[in-house]
Amino acid sequence: MSWSQHLAPMILTIVLWWGSTGIIAMLVGRAPKTYPRLIILSSLLGLAGLATLFALREITSLSSAFASLIAALAVWGWIEVTFLTGKITGPSVARPAVDTALLARASAAFTAILWHELLIAATVLLVAVALIDQANDLGLRVLLLLWLMRSSAKLNLFLGVRNLGEAFLPAHLHHLLDFMRQRRMNPLLPLSILLGLAIAAWFGMAALSADTVHHAAASTILATLALLAAFEHLLMVLPLPAEALWRWSLSNRRTSP
Repeated sequence: MSWSQHLAPMILTIVLWWGSTGIIAMLVGRAPKTYPRLIILSSLLGLAGLATLFALREITSLSSAFASLIAALAVWGWIEVTFLTGKITGPSVARPAVDTALLARASAAFTAILWHELLIAATVLLVAVALIDQANDLGLRVLLLLWLMRSSAKLNLFLGVRNLGEAFLPAHLHHLLDFMRQRRMNPLLPLSILLGLAIAAWFGMAALSADTVHHAAASTILATLALLAAFEHLLMVLPLPAEALWRWSLSNRRTSP
């Protein structure tokens, strides 16, 4: 496989990552009265994504790899919309005191997003039941990678980073900032970045040694996603606002519920 055969999957993954993040941020930044339609639309896209993943599980081609990526991101986008609109988050939790013990803070933070975490777990389990041991399991791998690196990001926000990404949180979710800390660095962050880079290297080598177009494209997609995840973690500590990459999507951000 030549480098040119990896370029298209790489570019598609980057464009979808950047574009889908911005579109969701823009739509969630609109008035709450638009949320019912947004949830219906995202749910339909999520269901279509699930159906596509199930339909492509035995098809291995370049187009099936691209379609599986788009379908998996549609499913993940639905999960994100239900969370960012405040419809599926977690039980109400009292604001932790400054001197609250670490484990107590962690328990409260997890409780505050409990339903969201359960939704992710249930969705990934459903996809796993349908795709595991199938010829085309790219959709499952994408969801697992997104879940892993998003969980890592949440842990780093809890432990403390320079940039909390407040601009991406709608006003009705600002209470979650109580469970985050602003500090220059935490011990987990370098390990998280190394994890993302290691996963990227693993799939990158698999892409270069692939013997089929589908395998090459799938591995390239996963390597690119892992590299982007490492980049997102790096943005948490760089002395510049991560929001700059999506400034176009945050202009309508509301400042009050």
